[in-house]
Amino acid sequence: MTDLLDLLPDEMQAFLAPGPRSLTEPAGQPSYRARQVFSWLHRGAGFQEMTDLPAALRRKLAERACAGSLRVQECQTAPDGAAKFAFATGDEHLIETVLIPHSNRSTVCVSSQIGCAYRCPFCATGRRGLVRNLTAGEIVEQVIRVQQAIRPQRVTNIVFMGMGEPLANYDAVMKAVRLLNHPWGLHIAARHIAISTCGLPEQIRRLAGEGLQVALAISLHAATDELRNRLVPINRKHPLAEMMGAAREWVACTRRKVAFQYVIVPGLNDTPEQARALAGLLKGLVAMVNLIPQNPPEADKPATQPAGRPDPGPAFAFAHRLRALGMEVAVRRSRGAEVLGACGQLREREEGAGVG
Repeated sequence: MTDLLDLLPDEMQAFLAPGPRSLTEPAGQPSYRARQVFSWLHRGAGFQEMTDLPAALRRKLAERACAGSLRVQECQTAPDGAAKFAFATGDEHLIETVLIPHSNRSTVCVSSQIGCAYRCPFCATGRRGLVRNLTAGEIVEQVIRVQQAIRPQRVTNIVFMGMGEPLANYDAVMKAVRLLNHPWGLHIAARHIAISTCGLPEQIRRLAGEGLQVALAISLHAATDELRNRLVPINRKHPLAEMMGAAREWVACTRRKVAFQYVIVPGLNDTPEQARALAGLLKGLVAMVNLIPQNPPEADKPATQPAGRPDPGPAFAFAHRLRALGMEVAVRRSRGAEVLGACGQLREREEGAGVG
């Protein structure tokens, strides 16, 4: 059965067009039906809610296609307004999506894979390995379902920083970006969409050539190969020199700043030596560093640590060192700790309890 949320407008038109597989053989549907169906779907409507479509067409759509495949398994809201959604897929796996509200925008952090193959030691998602890629429709549907939940507020920003490595699911992620950006649907500006990666050079170069004004965030976490090999295992295959070469090509091609994500592991990657190495690594590059206080999985928290709340002190201390070296730095505010807002935490808890 075709998931219509996985179809771009031209694919939707082909699905509804005249031909031997037409929904209303032999005449097919007029071209404007594609826009109607696409717009309804991206508002989260079911087929019977598409009231400007003929009843016969709605019946045939329900017989031959589906309007998404996710269902809400759980939703938790933290005191700071952040919300964590656990969605069950059609094949009974869990994926996580996080809403991060701000005073002037609403950001949705989406997953692009079920699990992750890259096994960074501080990431809960990687502990269980990769199950499969998500389809473009499954990625887009996460945003649609969150948008339904927060009406009349509007989702304004998307970050591909949830479960999985987005650039390892390249084609589906690019298709999802185009679906989310399309004016018939949610119409989220490409400049308000950020794609995170652990550092896949070939895919970074491909992304630079897509002509999309998306933002790029690279999970760096260490400024030397010796340490990054431990914290980001893909570095053994694609060391810093190779990854940084791709990052510099990205900036040269897109004229856009690249953000480097840096989870602080106190006493390991926040030393004066790492600060100096980081300043040298990024010298001359239009970039900023986002420091992230470490948020360990539930099983690793000390008994004295509040529920999921990381200690921001080491991140602020490291930020002071980097600013003294002339670098642009921000410390990410922790959101959603009470609802296991860090990537993979809720799935880890639910699957530990036999869910999914």
